[in-house]
Amino acid sequence: MKIDLTETTSSKINKALVEGRRAIGTPAIGMVLTLVIVTDEENAYDALKAANDASREHPSRTLVVIKRVSRSPRDRAKARLDAEVRLGTDAGTGETVILRLYGDVIDHAQSVVLPLLLPDAPVVVWWAVNAPLDPAKDPLGALAQRRVTDAYAAEQPIEELAARADTYTPGDTDLAWARITPWRSMLAAALDQAPCTVTSAEVTGEEFNPSCELLAMWLADRLQVPVTRKVSDGPGLTAARMESSTGAIVLDRPDGSLATLSIHGQPDRAVALKRRVTAELLAEELRRLDPDEIYAGALKYGVDRLGDTAGGQPAAGQSAAAGEPEGGEPKAGKDAPAKPAAKKAAKKAAAK
Repeated sequence: MKIDLTETTSSKINKALVEGRRAIGTPAIGMVLTLVIVTDEENAYDALKAANDASREHPSRTLVVIKRVSRSPRDRAKARLDAEVRLGTDAGTGETVILRLYGDVIDHAQSVVLPLLLPDAPVVVWWAVNAPLDPAKDPLGALAQRRVTDAYAAEQPIEELAARADTYTPGDTDLAWARITPWRSMLAAALDQAPCTVTSAEVTGEEFNPSCELLAMWLADRLQVPVTRKVSDGPGLTAARMESSTGAIVLDRPDGSLATLSIHGQPDRAVALKRRVTAELLAEELRRLDPDEIYAGALKYGVDRLGDTAGGQPAAGQSAAAGEPEGGEPKAGKDAPAKPAAKKAAKKAAAK
């Protein structure tokens, strides 16, 4: 069931929701949260489809906020709100309200959304595109217990991660983090199967893919070892390698679907590691509404601390593999290999 409202208000939208529920014979619908989606007209269809699919696991009231850009100064000065109310089979397992904002009301979207929130239910805000630099301080983000962004949708994903680290507030999360959940689970399980001490790690994947950086930062933060970031043709993440005291542990996924887990001393295993769609990622993020401390630790580790982030040279001040200083020369110490000139001088002295 669809109800179109032109030049409407929040109170009229609430009234339409009540009347619509009565018309379809379901005056009471069990919804567990309010999901606010902030997007543009171009991406609204895909975002709404993902939310509807996720609502089968998390019945919710979905509010889609679309800020329409007015063409003329006269239109920009005129505030207007259009809405489309969807119920029943047109709205997944909950309710959907599509809000199109025009003119001055664009700057006051929170005033439109606030009366439509479910009472005594958590609020999640998801920016499908164009997320603010500080989601917690955004007027809509301030209404939510959970704020979901997607660094992959940004023009400069890696710089976006650095900005997220600077403005992180408990409750923030990113779909780029959800994309690596199967990888994190598989690598953690591999370490459980082969108790050892990890000495270094390497993550390989597409350039400008924030999930690759997040996986590398997670490994560096949790294992406290040097981690190298290598670039491949993709798709997405292609490999993660950990060097340990008992040998290498490698999770390799060259085709974006089937991966191979190799542990030294054990037979290789085929692992299903398919790239997931947005609906699955969103459903995962809605399963927990408490702050994700593991994500916070990985995010704050810092992209600039990873080795070989440019795909060719180590980050300033460290080696890609073993923490060597800038310039490629090994650190001084009793285990450092002698330089060729020093070796020749030592041989001459011994001959004399």
